[in-house]
Formats: sequence, C-alpha cells, structure tokens
Amino acid sequence: MSANCATWTSERIELLKRCLHAGLSCGQTAREIGVTRNAVIGKMNRLGLSRPKDVIGRQLEQRRAARLARPKTPRTWRSKRPRLNIFAQHEMLMVTFRRPQPPAEDIPIYNGRGCTLLELSQGKCRWPISNPGAEDFCFCGNEPVKGLPYCLGHARIAYRSVGRQRSSAGA
Repeated sequence: MSANCATWTSERIELLKRCLHAGLSCGQTAREIGVTRNAVIGKMNRLGLSRPKDVIGRQLEQRRAARLARPKTPRTWRSKRPRLNIFAQHEMLMVTFRRPQPPAEDIPIYNGRGCTLLELSQGKCRWPISNPGAEDFCFCGNEPVKGLPYCLGHARIAYRSVGRQRSSAGA
C-alpha cells in the first residue's frame, strides 16, 4: 500500500460500510478498498462498526447448509493404545541391547589429591569437592574418562541412565 492511498476518505468509509452490510469478510473488504485486512479491522473498531445481526445469521445458515451438504467420509480407525514416550522407548532399547557392565555403585571413587581451580587442567577430574567458598574446597583431580570432564566414579553420578534413582549417588 502506498503512502498516498493510506488515508481513509469518506468514500472509502462508505465503501467499508457497504461491504460490511453486504456480508463480505474483512479480507474481501480490504481487497475491494485497496488496504490491508488489519486496516479494515482497525477502522471498524475505531468507528464502532459491527456486522448486522441478519448478516451474521445468514452467514451461519450458509455454513450449516454447506456442512450438511458435504458427504460424510468414514473416519479412519485408530488404536486407543497410548504411544510410548521417548523415555520408555529409550529404556526398551537399553534392555534389548544391554551390554554386561558392572553396576554403577561398584565403581569406586578414588580420593584424589585434590586440586585448586588454578591447578585444574584437561587431564584432571573437574568434580567439585565440598562447597565453593569453604576452606577445604577443591576439585577431584583424578584422571578423567576420555571425552568427559570427570573420572569414572564421578561420571556415574553425573551421567545417570534414565531409570536410576537420585538417592543412589551417595558420594
């Protein structure tokens, strides 16, 4: 829409009212006038215009008649069985393809020498020991598992399988 066509002249307002009483939709009215649908809706609101009740009733009757005239199509049958969520699917896969592994609780956590933040590097476990700000706060410092920031014992706590409980952490 160009800037010189953006004003609402009295002719445009009359055309808006005629289209409204004729039962045209806001989109159809907008195309007729040459403005956007939102401009038509905004102008209707500012002028306090609404569709006459006989137009609304006629449109409802037309919709009902069109809906009743359509042939009924049979609905496809769907199972009422709920689908499994992603966690249940993952657990089923894990049970199916489970490799024998030692239980996670059997993996010991060796007490490392502990290292400060300044001593921490790629080759040391980054598991925090104690609370930050405490005098005895440090990091584990053991050798980490390849590709992880933690040693084997702390990795079992940090990376749990879906079905394991939080209370088994104990470290």
